[in-house]
Amino acid sequence: MRRVTYFFAALALGSSAAAAAQAADLPFDSGKLLLTGGVTNVEGVGGGGLANWATITGYETRDAIGANVHATYVGLKDYDLRTYGVGVGFYDRVELSYARQEFDTGSTGAKLGLGRGFTFNQDIVGVKVKVAGDAVYDQDRWLPQVAVGAEFKSNDKGAIIHAVGGKKDTGVDYYVSATKLVLDKSLLLNGTVRMTKANQYGLLGFGGDKHDDYRPQFEGSAAYLISKRFAVGAEVRTKPDNLAGLKEDDWMDVFAAYAVNKHLSITAAYADFGTVATFKGQRGLYLSLQAGF
Repeated sequence: MRRVTYFFAALALGSSAAAAAQAADLPFDSGKLLLTGGVTNVEGVGGGGLANWATITGYETRDAIGANVHATYVGLKDYDLRTYGVGVGFYDRVELSYARQEFDTGSTGAKLGLGRGFTFNQDIVGVKVKVAGDAVYDQDRWLPQVAVGAEFKSNDKGAIIHAVGGKKDTGVDYYVSATKLVLDKSLLLNGTVRMTKANQYGLLGFGGDKHDDYRPQFEGSAAYLISKRFAVGAEVRTKPDNLAGLKEDDWMDVFAAYAVNKHLSITAAYADFGTVATFKGQRGLYLSLQAGF
């Protein structure tokens, strides 16, 4: 346990990936191809910017451990979303992640009667397990890499959530993802089906006065690898609409991801979140930085 604590401490202090792994005395390598582990999405899970992928975070092979830290900022018309956290990939088979989301209402908070700068905070603990296929090595067959996972979410604004019609301030999402990388076409395709009750990712709680049951939602990604370091693509993520007074739209983005090397990547996107908490036209810049190995 102490070695694992040293490992996370080294990452948090911004030490090099090698120093972090040596401090913990853990096996590591960086054998994956650039960008094939995906980036880190707004829930702290390995994938695109909005969607979960079946890939396991980090650049580790099946004989090693990989990890990363990330920080993401989404600046919308009336709100800001900040996310930061850590993800660890074990032997290219299991991913564990933690993310902290901060949804800042800014000056809009006063218009909503919450107060200027009112912020919803949410903690997300994720687990993902690869169950079939390999996105990189299965180039001679059409079987995609498949993973199943769960995200455990806890929001700190229970009183507000209940006031707007939300049933709970905690919840669990379940999902299955399939990711196919076609190297000779420089193309990555991903589809995810998520069972969820979450309102705006859980930032406005779970379940509502319209619906309070699990409903399937879809997450799709397509990316084209312009070079081994640079990829562009688009994503869409459908959302439940559980709250009678707070319409919820699907989210989408167009993105570009650049891997400086296997220790640092940058993702930029134009994101469209539609209507959020009665305010329409929530579009803006998505920017994410990921560091690790």
